[in-house]
Amino acid sequence: MEVPGWLETLAERVARTPVPPPLRPPNSGGRPAAVLMLFGEGPLGPDVLLIQRSSRGRRHAGQPAFPGGGVDPEDGGPIAAALREAQEETGLDPAGVQVVGTMPELYVWHSDNRVTPVLGWWHTPSVVHAASPDEVEAVERVPVSELVDPANRLKLRHPSGLSGPAFRVRGLLVWGFTAGVLDGVLAASGFELPWDRSRIEDLPPDVLNLAAR
Repeated sequence: MEVPGWLETLAERVARTPVPPPLRPPNSGGRPAAVLMLFGEGPLGPDVLLIQRSSRGRRHAGQPAFPGGGVDPEDGGPIAAALREAQEETGLDPAGVQVVGTMPELYVWHSDNRVTPVLGWWHTPSVVHAASPDEVEAVERVPVSELVDPANRLKLRHPSGLSGPAFRVRGLLVWGFTAGVLDGVLAASGFELPWDRSRIEDLPPDVLNLAAR
């Protein structure tokens, strides 16, 4: 399947999107990392691949996320790193993925990572699963139609008082960095529907405890 026009347009838009101040990388330091934002065409229309990180992990335990991780020297850059990590975590075949573009580098202060989101088109989907059980508990192809459904959207408030976008989809509570990136991408894609931004809930204690590791 050819890359759909909406995804090509999205890649062009997000490549030019200014990075919000809280996500701007510092002048120095931080570990280079990459994530794969992989879109495909499923039974319910366009979807995106998400993983749920292991609750036994040391960083971002139990959190839904895009497949990804640190950029190793032998990767040669974020694109190869994103594909390699996605293969290791979900078992996908990188040959079935066409890279469409990258987003500007984003800084995740909690893990001191400088993350480059890599946009991909899954032209030949392969079977995926939790290929690295120590790192991943579950893998889901989440339809974009469910992500933009106003009933599945809310804001979550951290005890610090800060709040950010979140999604309840497929039994997953998507929040933090991943939800923030999805929120911006959905708006840029034109798929976003109006939703109640005054719907704010406190971050559940169990989720907060895992995140505090």
